[in-house]
Amino acid sequence: MLEKVRYEGAYPTLERADEAVRLVLAGLGRQLTGEERVDLASCLPLEAARALTAQIPDTQPLTGWDFVKDLAARTGATPATTRWDTGAVFSAIAAHADPALMTRIIHQLPTGYALLFGRAELTPAA
Repeated sequence: MLEKVRYEGAYPTLERADEAVRLVLAGLGRQLTGEERVDLASCLPLEAARALTAQIPDTQPLTGWDFVKDLAARTGATPATTRWDTGAVFSAIAAHADPALMTRIIHQLPTGYALLFGRAELTPAA
């Protein structure tokens, strides 16, 4: 998984990729609940699963953009850098998870996460 994140994020080292993975998975762990959280953790490498499940889910879910801004504020990074990190890590997550699980995860989360996972943000017809 780290090699995929390193490649997707064009990080110079595995250490930098690992830092992005831990940051983004901790943030996702604060957003994801229920069966989707358990199922995602079961398909990730052990250290990645620990980073995800070590977090207590927030009571107030964040939109995709608010998720990026929250991670940026926690680390002192720019929103652009954090968005890049998020895209690289979410791309690797999507490669490890079943597409049906990814669909369930995206439907559980507020708006904006589909784009972060590299999918179109579809809204129901009026």
